[in-house]
Amino acid sequence: MGIDRKATSSSHGLPKSQPREDTPLLDNGTPLSSQSKTFANVFIAIVGAGVLGLPYAFKRTGWALSLLTLIAVAVLTYYCMMLLVRTRRKLESLNGFTKVASFGDLGFTVCGRIGRFSVDTTIVLSQAGFCAGYLIFIANTLANLFNSPTPTNLTPHVMGLVPKSFYIWVCFPFQLGLNSIKTLTHLAPLSIFADVVDIGAMGMVMIEDIFVFLKQRPAVEAFGGLSMFFYILGVAVYSFEGIGMVLPIESEMKEKEKFGKILGWAMAFITLMYGGFGVLGYFAFGEETKDMITANLGKGLVNTLVQLGLCINLYFTFPLMMNPVYELVERRFCGGRYCLWLRWVLVLVVSLVALTVPNFTDFMSLVGSSVCCALAFVFPALFHLLVFKDEMGWKGLFLDVAFVVLGIGLGISGTWYALQEIFSVKV
Repeated sequence: MGIDRKATSSSHGLPKSQPREDTPLLDNGTPLSSQSKTFANVFIAIVGAGVLGLPYAFKRTGWALSLLTLIAVAVLTYYCMMLLVRTRRKLESLNGFTKVASFGDLGFTVCGRIGRFSVDTTIVLSQAGFCAGYLIFIANTLANLFNSPTPTNLTPHVMGLVPKSFYIWVCFPFQLGLNSIKTLTHLAPLSIFADVVDIGAMGMVMIEDIFVFLKQRPAVEAFGGLSMFFYILGVAVYSFEGIGMVLPIESEMKEKEKFGKILGWAMAFITLMYGGFGVLGYFAFGEETKDMITANLGKGLVNTLVQLGLCINLYFTFPLMMNPVYELVERRFCGGRYCLWLRWVLVLVVSLVALTVPNFTDFMSLVGSSVCCALAFVFPALFHLLVFKDEMGWKGLFLDVAFVVLGIGLGISGTWYALQEIFSVKV
């Protein structure tokens, strides 16, 4: 899945021949990318498994409020992405500054060690959160396919474990092996293939939604309460959190002056796709919409293959998404050297987190609110403010300060409401 090739850290101390987490996945081997290649890289960096939780979020929040929030988050995210690009260009235009290759490099250039530490820590938390979400999705999907409750067995168990726990522990030893791979070289093609499967699965789900809606026409709501606004906010920020890839992608583009236009078109297309997927899923199943829309699909062969395909793709995307975490943690604790036991400990921690969170979309909202708000809004506006403060008018200063305050406020409020949803008893 393409979702979350999203984060990036500093670029120092790695062999140039080895692909890194801030290397765009679609690379034709030439020094610079065309406009179409840049569009594809942006699409790959953003779109992924998070979209599968949108119909449930639309149910919790109301379709109209969800659409408005989705559009607002897309606009704000695009604005902050461009703040990063402008800040990097400004720094590189000044004498004495070397090339700023990544989000972590930008944090270090602007704020020193504390800037890099803040960005890197947030990236570690977000990437690990994405991977925990993968395991939740895989386990819940497999449990729904093969161990659904029946009238005679309302609480099925597999070898003494609830199905979700069983499948997470089955995945665990094989993930230890996959995450022992030192390089991304063998994993990136799988990730690109996962995006293709993801788009195909989304198309099939949307077609199924249309037929179900025309047949059932369930009741739907347009607006939910205030708490539900923070819920969809976290889900939306999670779904659009590709800001860590913006600087590497922009640096690879041939016509850099057109990057803002290409990024804008990509964000508009993704927003339209997200909105359509969320609305169709909610309109098809109404109050019966599950936290993963795939759980609403029937048990036919095609639907089963779609769900299994998504699980397989997320399974192989897991080590790719954990790579930024390994790079940052190994640099801090092992001097940048490969450390097998540390990787295994991190896989164990992510698996334990996945075991404790029952709902995929609730967890999306938590990760989106808690750490992605900082990456998407707070850091870009803060870095831009610090670099441009001497040449901005009061309007520019106000906007940057407003984004910092907004990101912190939404992060705290969204995290609180997401935790309430996770620990509340679902009716």
